[in-house]
Amino acid sequence: MKGVLFGIIASVAYGTNPLFSLPLYDEGMNPDSVLFYRFAFASLLLGVLLISKGESLKITKKEVFPLFVFGVIFSLSSLFLFQSFLYMDAGIASTILFIYPVLVAVIMTLFFKEKASFLTFGCIALSLVGIALLYKGDGQTALSNKGLILVAFSALAYSLYIIGVGHSSLRTMSIGKMTFWVIFFGMFVFIVRTKLLIELQFIPSYRAGLNLLGVAIIPTVISILFINIAVKYIGSTSTAIIGALEPVTALLIGVLVFQEQITARIILGVLLILIAVTLVVAGKPLMNDIHKRIAHRNQRFRRLV
Repeated sequence: MKGVLFGIIASVAYGTNPLFSLPLYDEGMNPDSVLFYRFAFASLLLGVLLISKGESLKITKKEVFPLFVFGVIFSLSSLFLFQSFLYMDAGIASTILFIYPVLVAVIMTLFFKEKASFLTFGCIALSLVGIALLYKGDGQTALSNKGLILVAFSALAYSLYIIGVGHSSLRTMSIGKMTFWVIFFGMFVFIVRTKLLIELQFIPSYRAGLNLLGVAIIPTVISILFINIAVKYIGSTSTAIIGALEPVTALLIGVLVFQEQITARIILGVLLILIAVTLVVAGKPLMNDIHKRIAHRNQRFRRLV
């Protein structure tokens, strides 16, 4: 129950991204400036927290390059998602983003020769139907094509990040240290962009400063730390299933706080996506358990014969 509770807190915390980012947009801040401050504040807070716990942040020369690459990929995922908020409702964008487990399954099948089941392909089809339902969210106006493309790139980048970390030599590094350096190196993407492409904006108000601290603490630091605790108690599979609360939280915030529209079509599309992703995450362990049970019964039957 402790692991489930921490998993719920982590998922709900990550789903609060729109709660802090949309008011910053209303004050005239652009996504790059918001994300620069988010990554800067988050890395500072997480670094202070880890050092206070006595954990060393020292890394070797061989670890710098993969950490930098992971930081860039992770920051691009955040950038695409936050840019999509400018073109579509944040709740719907966060829901479509949650197709990343399906993308992971596809990439693992195509490039890492992982066997794909009919369940995997069925879930991919189900998620595409869900996205098609969300495409005309209010039944009248189609969602922005640019917004959909941005969310798709965000989901793809996050999928590549998960696969890269899972297959890298950094798996033995402590999660806290790796997370700190990923966030720290990810910040450089926005330093470059604000130097060359977009002007870095100053924090416009006291309220904006509080929202920037909020987006750095709640959906970043708190979410990551509680996810780590949940994985320790209940495992990655169960934690990922509970992660379905992330887009649900974002959708509820969009409806209750920002008066975004919700219809029966949106509800159905959300449910199909969440069902598809949950089956992808939980389906493999379930099928493995079924195969083990069948094999065990076959062995017992052979012994009786």
